[in-house]
Amino acid sequence: MEEGKKQVSMWCILSMASIPLIMTLGNSMLIPVLPILEEKVGISAFQSSMIITSYSVAAILLIPVAGYLSDRFGRKIVILPSLVFALIGGLIAGFASWKLEDPYTVIIIGRILQGIGAAGAMPIVLPLVGDLYQDDEEKTSSCLGIIETSNTFGKVLSPILGSVFAAILWFLPFFSISALSLVSIVLISFFVKVPEEKDEPVRFNTFLSNTKKVFKEEGKWLVTVFLNGIFVMLILFSMLFFLSENLEKTHDIKGIKKGFVLAIPLLILCIASFISGRLIKGNLKTIKKLMIASLVIISISVVFVGFTSEKLILLLLVTSLVSLAIGALLPALDAIITENIQKEYRGTVTSFYSSARFIGVAAGPPVMSLVMKDLLNVSYITAGVLGIILLIVVWKFIQVDKIGVPANTT
Repeated sequence: MEEGKKQVSMWCILSMASIPLIMTLGNSMLIPVLPILEEKVGISAFQSSMIITSYSVAAILLIPVAGYLSDRFGRKIVILPSLVFALIGGLIAGFASWKLEDPYTVIIIGRILQGIGAAGAMPIVLPLVGDLYQDDEEKTSSCLGIIETSNTFGKVLSPILGSVFAAILWFLPFFSISALSLVSIVLISFFVKVPEEKDEPVRFNTFLSNTKKVFKEEGKWLVTVFLNGIFVMLILFSMLFFLSENLEKTHDIKGIKKGFVLAIPLLILCIASFISGRLIKGNLKTIKKLMIASLVIISISVVFVGFTSEKLILLLLVTSLVSLAIGALLPALDAIITENIQKEYRGTVTSFYSSARFIGVAAGPPVMSLVMKDLLNVSYITAGVLGIILLIVVWKFIQVDKIGVPANTT
């Protein structure tokens, strides 16, 4: 254990935290820029939403593959090439926007490459934290709180940076993603020291068999956590997409000012995430209570987003309340997954969880682009009902005394 402690320096933690920060910026930073992009490229709101969705769909498909590869060959070996993909994707999207008359298709290609990079970088951080801290649940929870806070802090910075960069050059956010990826590559290369593996890597057939056993034995609570991940990211990204469009078209708030307004609910989310990570301390009872309380708040408050859309102060209060609950819930989901799965399957299982979260990210903007004109209130009421259903599922299937019992694998 002493050896593990020596390896986890503050620079190591900051280096790991740089990955979710940069990958979040790589997606969320474009949300305030989408209305500008629609005007410059001549595309619809639905087409602009695909710039977020294409990134997320690529990640959804490849995250489980990256999870297995990280279990088989090592976390760092997967993370570094993935960051290179993210760097290249940003350059392609940026140059297409700068030089091509009709850049939309090439931008999508660049975004897909960035999604491939996200698949092999951000999800692998969660099992890497578990590896570094080994059996210290309290420190694992605390570090995961920092990682999730970095993720949410990226969401806070995203609208501000996106708006500032777009005010200089509308396509500058694409290039900035490449520059930030390069920073993360350097940090991971120098400061993350992964513990040496003593065991022989699991063969693919054995991996498939053992993974099936894990999901068979732990499947009810795992699926419950996955559904929560999908739900909260769907709510968050559909709400952000709606806010970005609503601030411009209803309240005439544009440019850098819009970026700061969008950052308000995301700042609340970031603070809640940090506090939640500190409170959990590997305690399953606390995690379950936090999940239930968060779902209650989300289910009630999200219903009012549409009804307050024309009253800016009320809209920001409601969206901040939704964001607070999401921020409190995310570290709980990270912790229950990371701390209760055996190390040799941790990368695979957390990758499925990360993939599930990206389903929500991918679906949120296009769904909102289709419903916000005529079915806005209906969509948010539906979200509230789904939250109540999930609350019941959590109550029934998150059984504290049955979680974390090792699967009988060979």
